[in-house]
Amino acid sequence: MAGCFFSKLGRVIVRPWHSAFPGVHRGPSRSSSIEIALDNTTAKGSFYAPLQTFTEEETMMKETVAKFAQERIAPLVHKMDEQSQMDESIISGLFEQGLMGIEIPEKYGGSESTFFSSLLVIEELAKVDPSVAVVCDIQNTLINTLLMKCGTEEQKTKYLPRLAKDMVGSFCLSEVDSGSDAFSLKTTAVKHKDYYVINGSKMWISNADYAGIFLVMANANPSSGYRGITCFIVDKDTEGLHVGKKENKLGIRASSTCPVNFENVKVPESNILGQLGHGYKYAIEMLNGGRIGIAGQMLGLAQGCFDSTIPYLKQRMQFGKRIYDFQGMQHQISQIATQLEAARLLTYNAARLKEAGRSFIKEACMAKYYTSEVAAITSAKCIEWMGGVGFTKDYPIEKYYRDCKIGSIYEGTSNIQLNTIAKLIDQEF
Repeated sequence: MAGCFFSKLGRVIVRPWHSAFPGVHRGPSRSSSIEIALDNTTAKGSFYAPLQTFTEEETMMKETVAKFAQERIAPLVHKMDEQSQMDESIISGLFEQGLMGIEIPEKYGGSESTFFSSLLVIEELAKVDPSVAVVCDIQNTLINTLLMKCGTEEQKTKYLPRLAKDMVGSFCLSEVDSGSDAFSLKTTAVKHKDYYVINGSKMWISNADYAGIFLVMANANPSSGYRGITCFIVDKDTEGLHVGKKENKLGIRASSTCPVNFENVKVPESNILGQLGHGYKYAIEMLNGGRIGIAGQMLGLAQGCFDSTIPYLKQRMQFGKRIYDFQGMQHQISQIATQLEAARLLTYNAARLKEAGRSFIKEACMAKYYTSEVAAITSAKCIEWMGGVGFTKDYPIEKYYRDCKIGSIYEGTSNIQLNTIAKLIDQEF
């Protein structure tokens, strides 16, 4: 079973390889997995490697998650989409596989793997169901990362083991009047002795329906403008916190998206995550990395759609030959395949840059922007190639078409990505 195999893999990631696989050379530590990927010496002694060079850990994780997605997720995709509800077995399966705490240190119960591994997991899940991929993406690239980076030891000890084992987290930033202009948020946090009282409403909050904790951005000092924005950890059962009705969405329907209301929610001062007034910095930093995760989701979606279509084109006969054999079709297929490869290289490059501690913001924006464009054109073309059946729910293509639209909207719209890219280019000259 995939579940049993990944439970072992989760331990292999953080322990010496020879203890589990005699004769297998472990190489550099997991903190420098990119060193393994780059261990490709040329005749002149320089180190170069294709961006799609994976470590043994990454290859095993990629293959294992692909198996899990096919065996456990694929049979439920249609039902979850129709019912707009994530099956509980999927969420529990993600935890069983160790996919909800990929970068969390082993001492807190996580897999202690790498950001690039998280990307590969998101991509593989999205090939089968982008709704499941975004649950995993938010947990790893936003919630866990922010707690690991800014949490006190007490906060880490309290929350990270649960986030790795059985608790989903939710990131609360957007509001009715603060979408792209995120720092114009109106939710406030007023100090009273050793606690804060939060009031306000959040919109479009992913994972809200099944989250155990919420990382809430609220302004603790409105007179300072966005510099008063602070991040608070709010437990789901806190009095005054209300999760609203799920949105009836076009795509990624199994992923819950809800309003979250805060009515005199009392939060102890010890639940401030990071420094007072630094919430806007944390939000920017997390979203910069999170955009690579969304790029991975869109990449996986586009590849999954493509992979589901090509076999049909090789079987379907018209005018005495396969649809695939028509030159006009071959040219279109080749164009999409080229765009998919370009999207993959952009995304992997951004992830490797981040993992290496180098500047990656421009590349992350480029990856998110371009993969969302490629996902849209790939899914549209696949429907056209399949004809009438592609327009029905008997095949998964129409779902990919609906799911991809969110890629140009959440975690920064395509226009916001283009604005950021242009700003950074301007600074380079």
